[in-house]
Amino acid sequence: MDKVPEYCRVEDALGILVGKWKPIILLHLLQEGTKRFSELKRSLPGITQKMLTKQLRELEKEDIIQRVVYPQVPPKVEYSISEYGRSLEPILEAMHEWGTKHTLHKKQKLNQKSE
Repeated sequence: MDKVPEYCRVEDALGILVGKWKPIILLHLLQEGTKRFSELKRSLPGITQKMLTKQLRELEKEDIIQRVVYPQVPPKVEYSISEYGRSLEPILEAMHEWGTKHTLHKKQKLNQKSE
């Protein structure tokens, strides 16, 4: 990696993506396509309505997801990944792979200590 640490933008990227729910929300939308709010809520056991709303608004503000409101009663709102947001797919995949390897690494290290 040929980057100057003083100009590193990793912190900027993490500021947008970090959180307990954002990566999971993004993976659901990337893999399953457009979802209504209630569908996302059901897909994320443990998230509150307030937190889901907050996370979705933050991702929408960054142009990572799109929100479409249909003029009907009751209102129908759908969320999907924006074209720009699709650029995160390889990054999220790489983070998933690294997380899996790191978990295995930690287990192996723990097993070595207990032997």
